[in-house]
Amino acid sequence: MSNLERSYTKILSVLQQLNHQNHIHKQIRTPKLSDIEVVALVLAAEYLNIDSERELFRRLPELLSTRIERSVYHRRKKRLFFYIESLRTQMVDRMTETENHFIIDSMPLEVCKMSRSNRSTICTEDIETSPNHGYCASQQMHFYGYKLHAVCSATGVFKHFDLTPASVHDIHYLNDVKHLMSNCELNADKGYLSHEVQVDLFQSSSIKLYVPMRKNQSNYKMLPWVMRKTRKRIETLFSQLCDQFMIRRNYAKSFKGFAARILAKLTALTTIQWINYLENRNINNLKIKIA
Repeated sequence: MSNLERSYTKILSVLQQLNHQNHIHKQIRTPKLSDIEVVALVLAAEYLNIDSERELFRRLPELLSTRIERSVYHRRKKRLFFYIESLRTQMVDRMTETENHFIIDSMPLEVCKMSRSNRSTICTEDIETSPNHGYCASQQMHFYGYKLHAVCSATGVFKHFDLTPASVHDIHYLNDVKHLMSNCELNADKGYLSHEVQVDLFQSSSIKLYVPMRKNQSNYKMLPWVMRKTRKRIETLFSQLCDQFMIRRNYAKSFKGFAARILAKLTALTTIQWINYLENRNINNLKIKIA
């Protein structure tokens, strides 16, 4: 049995504990590979760093290769976006049910290099979701594409995330956060510094936003050491997404494909954490054999 087949079987068994419904979308003919099996295959590929669908189908065991075609797999992967997110949410809610402290940050996601941006047609099918130019202050780089905004727990589990065009400022994501969370503490960097936003978050959702002050501000106070150390957790997660899950490598041509690709990588990371959680291991030990 290959590593892909073993990993697929393990992930499938874990997902079936969360949801016993095999088929989400009704079809005239029942597919040979159920919806939850397609999701398990998607996550197993991401876990094994198989970043190309062509490479995945070259390595598929006979157990799976005779049950689905590559084009069908691609279409079903995009159509199952909300089902994958519901499975991810179930795992996250279980792992963070006692959490009260969260970290918020963003990272750049290029769809192509700056030199190609003026003639690129990637993800431009809808003006509302089209990529654009932005600047990442922490990495001192201009880029063309999107921003991944994310909130993670202090233990390192992604709670919420969203994609926006690159030009959208980080602070605007807090308008969504106040409808998603309440009665918690949120640790952010200087990009989220705004007294009005801090007051609004506390008054509307009882969220305490902690942001380091600039040294030239009056009544400057340094954040406690614990707060500054905790922020490194989300930076570590972003690094793991880049190195282990290759989140910055893009093969998608449409925004739906791009979004499905990003969700698959985040869900694969969460699934490994969930397996570690069930087996009483360190949930952030991602480079392990799950089967």
